[in-house]
Amino acid sequence: MRLNKYIAEHGITSRRKADLLVEEGKVKINGEVMKTLGYEVKEGDKVEVSGVLLETNVKRTYYMVNKPLGYITSLSDPQGRPVVTELLSDVTERVFPVGRLDEQTTGLLIMTNDGETSYKMAHPKHEVGKTYEVLVKGFLSRERIRKLEKGVDIGGYITKPAKVLVVNDKGKDTLINITITEE
Repeated sequence: MRLNKYIAEHGITSRRKADLLVEEGKVKINGEVMKTLGYEVKEGDKVEVSGVLLETNVKRTYYMVNKPLGYITSLSDPQGRPVVTELLSDVTERVFPVGRLDEQTTGLLIMTNDGETSYKMAHPKHEVGKTYEVLVKGFLSRERIRKLEKGVDIGGYITKPAKVLVVNDKGKDTLINITITEE
């Protein structure tokens, strides 16, 4: 297995960032600093990242968390805002969020130590749709729905065409389900 994939599967970081760790000299194989990208980890190899020996048989863990309002989807925050990892204070493994929800968004967030599954769920090339329930103030016109269906701006990036389902458009607000997929 390639070294970057091995590191990612241990939940340390993404494959791309694992390559950066190798380039920075933070990865050792059998006690020697590894500088070769693409190294194939062999059975019996001892892999260390930043001085921490990676276990050969990692127990994969998965948690479903209902992210409350005001928490950020990060492992730490220099501004001191609450982070989602604080919601799992009894968990002893290092886990990280799969994808993200904005600070003002609530809902299901998966937390895991399984880098490979996280990659398959979150990387745009796998085209996993993410569905959001959105309460829109006022009436959502057909024209605005068509605009959403063309793609949604998620911070300077436009998604693939979205699927929009109006759940309830009675009263002052409109409730929709919107499913987005990144390219």
